[in-house]
Amino acid sequence: MRVPDQPTAAEEPSSNPSHVVATAGSSDPAAPLVVLLHGRGSSEREIIALADQLPPGPAYAAVRAPIGEGGGYAWFANRGIGRPIAESLTVSMAWFRNWLDTAAPDGRPVVLVGFSGGAAFAGGLILGDPQRFSGAAILYGTLPFDAGVPVTPAQLAGLPVFVAQGDQDGVIPRELLDRTWQYLLTDSAARVHARRDPGGHHITGQTLAELEGWIHELLNS
Repeated sequence: MRVPDQPTAAEEPSSNPSHVVATAGSSDPAAPLVVLLHGRGSSEREIIALADQLPPGPAYAAVRAPIGEGGGYAWFANRGIGRPIAESLTVSMAWFRNWLDTAAPDGRPVVLVGFSGGAAFAGGLILGDPQRFSGAAILYGTLPFDAGVPVTPAQLAGLPVFVAQGDQDGVIPRELLDRTWQYLLTDSAARVHARRDPGGHHITGQTLAELEGWIHELLNS
């Protein structure tokens, strides 16, 4: 499945944008929550379609990013593709956590699944507060390096992380993809499931199949 991601600059969010959320799966407020984070220039309406190909049982929520970006939305303003402006990322993460604290009170498992710009946003969330999450999938994107979140040794110690990249990805700069791969598989100390595709900047069927199995195992172990 291709979830569009337009790598252009974004405007700053309004002072207090509302939370627009598409949902699927379980309606049980105690069920594990899988949060789907779309790419730049896309929206919650596109990425919620992934829920149909992921395990039954959890609740799925796709949140619309707070910054208008062309015909879609973005999680942060940037200073180049894959390079968030720290202040913008900080504001958006606080805005997201306000929603999450209501949607998933303490004790409810939360797994993040982010594609491209949503992967960078998911990375910022887990790096900023790794104890808050049960796991995260970083799909075809970079971690938000040099953007105000700690990328230190063992920052993600023990956290389950799924990372997928395309060898021919022409959207995210290769040095950022390589740095993300290296950090996650070594210094982060995360429990990583990693795969590389021969293709480009899109979610492949094999990645979805492995992601489905990873989420199922994570939430049923």
